[in-house]
Amino acid sequence: MKKKFVTWTLVLYVIYGLLLGLYFFQWTDVGVPPAYEGTAADPATFMTEKELELSQEYSRYQNFLSFLGEPLEWMIYLGVMIFGASVVFRNFGKQISRFRVIQIPIFVLLLQTLTTILLFPLDYARRWLSVEYGISTQSFSSWMRDELIGFWIGFIIMALLITVLYFLMKKFEKRWWLIAWVLMIPFLFFMMYLQPVVIDPLYNDFTELQDKQLEEKILTLADEADVPADRVYEVNMSEKTNSMNAYVNGIGSNLRIVLWDTTLNRLQENEVLFIMAHEIGHYVMNHLYWNLAGVIVATFFGLYFTYHLLRYATRRWGERLGFTRVSDISSLPMFFLILTLLSFLFSPVELAISRNAETDADQYAIEMTRDPDAAIGSFQELTVNGLSDVHPPALVKYLRYGHPTMMERIHMLETYQGIDVKEE
Repeated sequence: MKKKFVTWTLVLYVIYGLLLGLYFFQWTDVGVPPAYEGTAADPATFMTEKELELSQEYSRYQNFLSFLGEPLEWMIYLGVMIFGASVVFRNFGKQISRFRVIQIPIFVLLLQTLTTILLFPLDYARRWLSVEYGISTQSFSSWMRDELIGFWIGFIIMALLITVLYFLMKKFEKRWWLIAWVLMIPFLFFMMYLQPVVIDPLYNDFTELQDKQLEEKILTLADEADVPADRVYEVNMSEKTNSMNAYVNGIGSNLRIVLWDTTLNRLQENEVLFIMAHEIGHYVMNHLYWNLAGVIVATFFGLYFTYHLLRYATRRWGERLGFTRVSDISSLPMFFLILTLLSFLFSPVELAISRNAETDADQYAIEMTRDPDAAIGSFQELTVNGLSDVHPPALVKYLRYGHPTMMERIHMLETYQGIDVKEE
């Protein structure tokens, strides 16, 4: 079984990699559709020939690496079970303690550590590529610090969730998935409340926006939209990246309007205001809460299908893989495998919903600011600084993009009807 797994995994992965290479480097057209040529959405009108070449190269390599890494996590979970590592992890936990509240976090830590180590080369390759093309400005030590912070935050959250989950599996054999889902709802709200003030500051330094005139204009926009904010935050991202971003996140008293300093440094004031109007649009149209509702619904179906598939997998292959009960912590790799596969299968639907929400936010922002030139200019500058591919291959768009393509966004802004252009 082990030999077959290694042989077939290598053969299929090599074939998959070759097909990906052909798709990204031979079969996809990097040109601009005729309908967009010469418009503001045509990168030739706002990017130099060198920038355009680098953008196409960088996007191809990043997309190739991203898709190459997609099945690796699945292969790791399968390998952990087939080679008996899950049984070793479980037995090691039992040697440390006879209490499941200790055994389960130990198992989670061992599995997460192994997965992180095996995926590290690909993560580093993506980071190296970003540095090589001038997107990332982050030192290796700073990058590793962020990786370690992410590792331990992920472990703490996952250890808590999995410990509760496997206690429910043991106590409520047929209803654990439903109880787990009910408990997840307040947890998701709590994490949404906690994220801006506890987790985000672990990675970056947040300060009040230094440009008080700009802050006043942003807060005026927020006030017009009934966004309950009394200050704007600036985050120091220039030491890590040349990309630009802004966002509104959090709920209740922890709601935050945040601008990356790269956005402030590279965009003109009216362009910054358009970007902020876009983020305010998300808040006004309750996209934060709709997104949370979507996660809650997706969690319900994810746990429901995982419950049935995990029971089937345990009956069919569990004994050979080292577990005969779903509540045995050795089944965790199978649980993760099923959940990640389901997530991948349903991701096109999730991304399509996200792209629609982003379009709505773009339209809200252009109606609010009534400044098409600033709107178009901001997206063009975002494209140049991030070496974004304005017209990615279909596979990338539908399996990776939570936003419309830059070509679609700029074209929409250029042709948008129904606004009176703001007079200077």
